[in-house]
Amino acid sequence: MGESTDRSVQVDPMYTRTREELTGQGKVPLDVTPSLEALYQRMAGDVVEEIRRNNGRSRRTVLILPVGPIEQYGLLVRRVNEERLSLRDVTVLNMDEYLESPAAYIAKNHALSFRGFMEREVYGKIDPSLTVPEGQRIFPEPGREGRILQLIEDLGGVDLCQGGFGINGHIAFNEPPDAAVTVEEFRDFRTRVLPISHETRVVNSMKIGGCYDLMPGWCISIGMKEILSARKLRFYLNRTWQWGILRKVLFGPVTPGVPASYLQEHADARIVAAAEVVDPIRWTIGGPSC
Repeated sequence: MGESTDRSVQVDPMYTRTREELTGQGKVPLDVTPSLEALYQRMAGDVVEEIRRNNGRSRRTVLILPVGPIEQYGLLVRRVNEERLSLRDVTVLNMDEYLESPAAYIAKNHALSFRGFMEREVYGKIDPSLTVPEGQRIFPEPGREGRILQLIEDLGGVDLCQGGFGINGHIAFNEPPDAAVTVEEFRDFRTRVLPISHETRVVNSMKIGGCYDLMPGWCISIGMKEILSARKLRFYLNRTWQWGILRKVLFGPVTPGVPASYLQEHADARIVAAAEVVDPIRWTIGGPSC
């Protein structure tokens, strides 16, 4: 018999799922936006809706927010200013920040500083009469790690946590652990200082021209316990390299090896992904192609 001409690569079935299977059969609800712009509009709109609802009830709003994605913030700033939406009763807990050492933040003027970004591009561009008061703009801080969980408890919980997925499934900087950790132990991890994984440093170095050697090696991150305590979890996928991790989260087990898989356990978690992160890839001997 002649040699077979079928040279297709055999891959895990989860990598061949259709859009309909991802949106209809995944373990976490998934919405698909037709464009990146629509995804960023959705991300900004979800924050506006949460704040407006709580303002109407004379209730404070407590948010956990990322710096990454960032494209939604210009849309959010514009809506707040144009719609005269007061943020005076809003507390923002930012997810994480880079450290130059286990005990010190990177400088605010560093190109990667999340504190600097929020100060310049968000709070500084909102009408001062509307913006979040300075005392309600919170970042996790080395040496005061326990403050975050205590603050959440004092404020009555988190209304909405937004974020994205790292290439290895991290949320905030909760990376897959190197040592053996049980599902229960990982779920209970709290705000802490962490080394940043090799994968994350490589991917994030794209923000500074691929200068991997200039990437910080440390971070401080809000923990899984605080994130999973939020009443709503909304995670937004805007990068084509999130194609694979999305499928692991939707169809794989809950495991510390894929931190975002813990969304499966949450009562009100939802993923919003741009179409290019969802639609199937054709796999051939030479690798994947659209």
